[in-house]
Amino acid sequence: MPNSEKILIVEDESTILRVLGTILTANGYQVITAENGHQALTMASSHCPDLILLDLGLPGIDGLEVIEKLRQWSGIPILVVSARDQEDEKVRAFDLGADDYITKPFGTSELLARIRAARRHANQLAAERAMVSSSYEYKDFKIDFERRTVTVSGKEIHLTQNEYKIVERLARQPGRVLTYTTLLHDIWGPYKGDDNQILRVNMANIRRKIELNPAEPHYILTENGVGYRMADGE
Repeated sequence: MPNSEKILIVEDESTILRVLGTILTANGYQVITAENGHQALTMASSHCPDLILLDLGLPGIDGLEVIEKLRQWSGIPILVVSARDQEDEKVRAFDLGADDYITKPFGTSELLARIRAARRHANQLAAERAMVSSSYEYKDFKIDFERRTVTVSGKEIHLTQNEYKIVERLARQPGRVLTYTTLLHDIWGPYKGDDNQILRVNMANIRRKIELNPAEPHYILTENGVGYRMADGE
């Protein structure tokens, strides 16, 4: 059946990679792949998968290091798929931030059940976070986090996916300055580099859409040389 969820498979053995890809594709998942740790981090950053199937025995960056690096910036569910069944390996994987651990060989039904459980848990956490605050409002500017809509004076403003992510990230902590590096890290992942140009371009587009006078913004304020902050709605 069709499924909009995207899964990143990280596996250096081509046969296993093919088998896993076939199983997931047959069950309606979108599949992207990586054959080593460096590729895994890049793909996770650029494609934002809904779940990662991660082998530990990878060339270059070990799977445990991949988990550690991913958890510095992402909460994407990680299901370890490994031939390593030592208890200390499992404990370390969980301590670093893995969500589940399945040992090879395993059955298709078990794999799919573990994936569903990991996604269900991630969705529950997202729902709990959303309950903390369902909207942001400042004067005539409003963001509905549940509907992912932005309105100014009651008129809905169309933002691209990344533009909305920037606005929401700032609005979740109104009044707090978020540095350029933090925003680049959170929106594009840690492998985008330190070039602020892509962030500045997106911010200029956002301001053209939401501000009466983009040169004198009222909603998203600039802390020169540091970053941006959302006007405090309190």
